[in-house]
Amino acid sequence: METSERDQDGRPDRELYALLHLSPEASDDDVKRAYRQWVQVYHPDKHQTPQMQDIATQNFRKIREAYEILSDERKRQIYDLYGMEGLTSGLELGPKLKTREEVRAEFERLQQRQEERKLAAHVHHRGSMAMNLSLVQFLKTYDAPRITGMAMTTQVQAQLSKRDTLVLGGNMALRKGLGGGSVTMVLSRQLSPISSVEVLAMIGLRSVLSVHTSRQLSAHSTGTLGLSFSFRDGSLTLSNTWSRQLSEDTTGNIQLVIGADTGVSIGWQKHGKKNSGSADVKIGPTTFGVSGQYIRQFSSKSQGRVTGKLGSTGVEIELGGERKLSEHSSAAMFCVLGLQGVSWKIRFTRGGQKFIIPITLCTTLNPFIATGALIIPSSIYAILKTFIFKPYNLRRNRRKSLELRRTTYAQVMEARASSEKAQLLLKNVAERKKQKQAKRQGLVILSATYGDIKAYERGLKRVDEDASNEDDDADLPPPYLDVTIPIQFLVDDFGQLRLHDGVKKAGLMGFCDPCPGEAKQLKVAYSYLGHQYEVVVGDYDEMRIPQETHRLQRSVSENLDQVD
Repeated sequence: METSERDQDGRPDRELYALLHLSPEASDDDVKRAYRQWVQVYHPDKHQTPQMQDIATQNFRKIREAYEILSDERKRQIYDLYGMEGLTSGLELGPKLKTREEVRAEFERLQQRQEERKLAAHVHHRGSMAMNLSLVQFLKTYDAPRITGMAMTTQVQAQLSKRDTLVLGGNMALRKGLGGGSVTMVLSRQLSPISSVEVLAMIGLRSVLSVHTSRQLSAHSTGTLGLSFSFRDGSLTLSNTWSRQLSEDTTGNIQLVIGADTGVSIGWQKHGKKNSGSADVKIGPTTFGVSGQYIRQFSSKSQGRVTGKLGSTGVEIELGGERKLSEHSSAAMFCVLGLQGVSWKIRFTRGGQKFIIPITLCTTLNPFIATGALIIPSSIYAILKTFIFKPYNLRRNRRKSLELRRTTYAQVMEARASSEKAQLLLKNVAERKKQKQAKRQGLVILSATYGDIKAYERGLKRVDEDASNEDDDADLPPPYLDVTIPIQFLVDDFGQLRLHDGVKKAGLMGFCDPCPGEAKQLKVAYSYLGHQYEVVVGDYDEMRIPQETHRLQRSVSENLDQVD
């Protein structure tokens, strides 16, 4: 069992709950009851041989430490909020800390100085560069492609204080021999937890001074009021926007603009795990427009997007997709079809920098060119993905995984040795439970594996195929762990097992983290009432067995023979 304050994805520390096999919502009585049960297994006096007494002593200390923290109201509050970091950071535990709010305030006070030192380093730079290409003449007469325009934007954001943010930016554009640019400064101040004000000044081709103030009107709604003055024609523009959270993943907004661009806009946005969408309708004295967008998340690295626009400015449809190349970079390509013509838009993003290349294919909506513009990129991408991208990513991920496993070799070996010792103490009780359940065809754990389940299944496949090739990870411990004994131990007298939601399984007694820094799952094969079942759950997911949905369509009488 390992101790870590926060997981990679920022989840709070829950390993003390895993250690006692408790839910984070467990009552004080539940904590005491769990501690008494584990003492029956891990107290040194329960074992006869010196070796087993030493193993029991090491694990009993962990159990006792977990109990001392979770049975103390104030310590448990701090642990629930900030994990072991809060308990070891010097957070005062005097009688004045009675509520979670007081604990949070005290912890934040201790970290305030450190946060203020980091503010000076909070400078973010963003920029984009666009280069317009035209292939119109190339497709007609095979003339060389021409550059028809360029544009550049840059923006630097600095955190002046905890409440003040300064943004400096500029842009330049050149098209058909004409150019222009502007410089922008934005100063934002957080007036209170629910209100802020922003002042924008722009000098250049467009010279504007504007002030916007936002306020959270309720738990689900926000209002923004803005006033802009144009130095070019002396006009004033007043805007008012109301936004409201319609549901957990849906937001709506209404905007009223009075001035040079008078009109009313109604918008809607929905963000889901796989599907996202938005729509906007704008109505004004001289303009009308409807736009919509749909995004489909194919995987954690790729997504597709369809955007449509219809209004007084024209008709346009944009189709394409984006793929994440690495943690900080991505590439995207879109095909744009409209009355103004057919074009491609290629975009590469690295950090806060964007490189955009719009490519004009024709200046009219030519069906032949439009069909080719849609088919050619998708066909090229499918070929590249199959023969280049996918094999490359597999090799790169495999290389990174091996490097990480070699770096954590000593840590993993120590953790595996500790988990093996813990399983020794659980083995006799787990075996008795297994025999008892087998006699009445109850819940019998046939196998349980924790860690990189894909690597585990590849290993089984190599054994079945009797592969003789040596792997480059032969000198490393496998990125998975056999946890059949501790899983069988946790089966209760009623023939049921529950692993709690939100608790990392590496913290369970007899477990460890066999592949730090990588995603982990738990795969359990079990028998119940003469049938075989199998389930795979994520590292933090709840697991309840037996469940009829886990049932496989074959008998397990041959597996039960192993119990006898």
